[in-house]
Amino acid sequence: MGKGDQKSTKGKRVRGSYGKTRPRKAAKAVVIVEKPVKAKAEPKPKVAKPKAEKVKKSAEE
Repeated sequence: MGKGDQKSTKGKRVRGSYGKTRPRKAAKAVVIVEKPVKAKAEPKPKVAKPKAEKVKKSAEE
């Protein structure tokens, strides 16, 4: 059996075909790994900043 034999593995390789004697490679199982979920830190309470006092212009100037 040689290159011209369609039923042998060597013949299938030459022709580039697949079958019982030359099966295709089985697809690897895809494993999905979940990323660990980080616990969110509580937000810091917002502190109101004191506003600068506005200087009023006097009308007498």
